[in-house]
Amino acid sequence: MLDKITVCLDMHGCPNRCRHCWLGNTPNGRLTASDLEFAAACFRPHTACLTVYDWYREPDYSDEYRERWELCGRLSDTREEHFELISVWRAVRDDNYIDWLKQLGMKRAQLTLFGGQETTDYFTGRRGAYDEILRTIELLIESRISPRIQVFVYKDNINEMNSIVELIVNSHLVERCRDFGGEFGCFVHQGSCDGENERQYDSWVTPAELSLIPPMLTEFTLKHFGKSSLDEVFGETEQSLYERLSADESTVSCVVDEPVFYVDRKFDVYPNLSTPEPQWRLGNLKRDGVIKILENYVESRSCAQHTRLNIPLSELVLSQGDPTSRRLFWQGDYIELILNRYCRALMN
Repeated sequence: MLDKITVCLDMHGCPNRCRHCWLGNTPNGRLTASDLEFAAACFRPHTACLTVYDWYREPDYSDEYRERWELCGRLSDTREEHFELISVWRAVRDDNYIDWLKQLGMKRAQLTLFGGQETTDYFTGRRGAYDEILRTIELLIESRISPRIQVFVYKDNINEMNSIVELIVNSHLVERCRDFGGEFGCFVHQGSCDGENERQYDSWVTPAELSLIPPMLTEFTLKHFGKSSLDEVFGETEQSLYERLSADESTVSCVVDEPVFYVDRKFDVYPNLSTPEPQWRLGNLKRDGVIKILENYVESRSCAQHTRLNIPLSELVLSQGDPTSRRLFWQGDYIELILNRYCRALMN
């Protein structure tokens, strides 16, 4: 029995097709309340503490978001606060949504921009997304909820960072949040290089681009991450990581005592260790059953888990890394990129 299990169903999918999404842009489904209850009942006998969510891509995308919130609460042994992620799609289409978030006690909400209108719509994969994000910022402030803007940075959009600064200044976001006792936040980063974001590898930032990030965004970012320089935020070059890790003979188990499992629209199950791709697949909840899935997880039988447990890191890096690349990564994210690449090659 595992100490705690969290189960997240991709019940309704997502309105966006973001080019940064580590969870991937898979087709949307429409699972039912009975499906959610089924998944909870499967995992409940195998943990002392179960937490259930009806989403893992876009929260509150379902028209029945209130009912789903209440159902997840009834099916869970713990009631967590609402995530700071919200549905921008719903915020501008449902007059009651922001009020509902406020009633739940939300103090801040995170939204994602990539630059100006055209660039943000492109990376979000949906025309009109930028305008909806700006409208949502206004709705949040009206309800005394502080917005926090996350900005993904690549070579392709780094010259648009000043548009974020202009938005912050011209909309008086810092002052308006301060007026109701809140605190506006903003940070830039490159994200992890998996899922859809792995497709951005060729435009990944290098040390040369960091000087192009405006001082205001740098200040906000260092405060958010508690770092003293952008070098600490963006990590090391692949060249440096390759040199060090290509001599690392270690192997690692990915199994933890309090796992989170993702269940997609077809009831395939994945650990939330990386993007839900075939190399991480543990089985199908309906066809294989939960016992088999948990055994596969604990015994590291998915391709990715098995590889990380049995193949030295040096072999993964030498096989899939680039010793000349100046792209910047956090070490854990880089290992994840290399592992996913290695497993795909192994499975093909």
